Amino acid sequence: MQYDFDKIIERKGTDSVKYDLNGPIFRKEDLLPMWVADMDFEVAGFIREAIRKRSEHPIYGYTYRPKRVYEALAAWVFRRHGWEIKANTINFSPGIVPALNLCVMGMTDPGDKIVVQPPVYFPFFSAVTNHGRELLYNQLREENGHYQIDFDHLEEQFRKGVKMFFLCHPHNPVGRVWSREELERIAALCVHYGVLVISDEVHSDLILFGSRHIPLASLGKEIADLTITCMAPSKTFNLAGLYTSAVIITNPDLYKKYERILDVVHVGGGSLFGQVAMEAAYTMGDEWVDQLLRYLEQNYLLLKKELGALVPEIVISPMEATYLAWLDFSFMEKNAVDLKEFVIHQARLGLNDGPMFGPGGENHQRLNIATPASVLREGIGRLARAVDAAR
Repeated sequence: MQYDFDKIIERKGTDSVKYDLNGPIFRKEDLLPMWVADMDFEVAGFIREAIRKRSEHPIYGYTYRPKRVYEALAAWVFRRHGWEIKANTINFSPGIVPALNLCVMGMTDPGDKIVVQPPVYFPFFSAVTNHGRELLYNQLREENGHYQIDFDHLEEQFRKGVKMFFLCHPHNPVGRVWSREELERIAALCVHYGVLVISDEVHSDLILFGSRHIPLASLGKEIADLTITCMAPSKTFNLAGLYTSAVIITNPDLYKKYERILDVVHVGGGSLFGQVAMEAAYTMGDEWVDQLLRYLEQNYLLLKKELGALVPEIVISPMEATYLAWLDFSFMEKNAVDLKEFVIHQARLGLNDGPMFGPGGENHQRLNIATPASVLREGIGRLARAVDAAR
């Protein structure tokens, strides 16, 4: 079956964060929103049909997640990434960000040191600081838009007695898929220093241009015993509003700790329709995702070609994964406030402002390309015209 990713779907008036909060967030209504990480593509019909079928039962009472839901996830992870896991190693979270916070609360103590790698998904920071833990940076090194891990500095940080490390894998916003060699170096350091890893692999299905996602915990028992892997159908299948994610923990002791904090805060019940959608997605979603990836690749090439021709000074980081383009506006020589205002008021675009991703985010903006190509072209045109006017 051929899926239609060119279809324009009106999202205004649906209580959409992305489309209905332009005023409160950007102080300007007539923006093209290309920021928050959900897609403008309709949810696959087989998922909507599964939800519709369940919705026809007239009672939406308390439910549990049957084993088949987790078996569907385990089968998906094996098919897509070659990682063999058992259903009884999978637990639940309403989302990846709640999982990060739950792990911090349940597996560290106030004052413990936790390392993150900016520029990175900004809720990583608050998941540390909101619970009285000490935030340490291991800033990524960037050269011409290509980002690498500073392993010498990472080891320096680990020597300080770090308890936990947040790994963004694939990385949001810089689009890196960490290689086996990089992951093996991470694993060796974590095992040597006894550092617990929370591996955010929510974008693991959105792998582009022949790259390969390797789950960190798949590298061997030593690192698996120190790793909590977070995955979800939310980004892959555009299901963020259903608040259903999976937490994979092969170490029985860590699993018990996670289950304990999940019980303490009483968020383990989850969403009835979220689990229905998860099972359908992971059971029937392969062809849909394959077509999605081809479309995202074409959109990235469109961005590189057309924006590159119109404003070659903007550096677009290579996109190995995700649908989030990382754009460097350093050539404009604007401070953070002025660049943000330029994008909003001159380009009339709603993008994610680079500084929110921490050190290294200066002079950058994050642009969501998971939209029909015609919409992406409109965004490119708005940005190019604004830059031309400012020259």
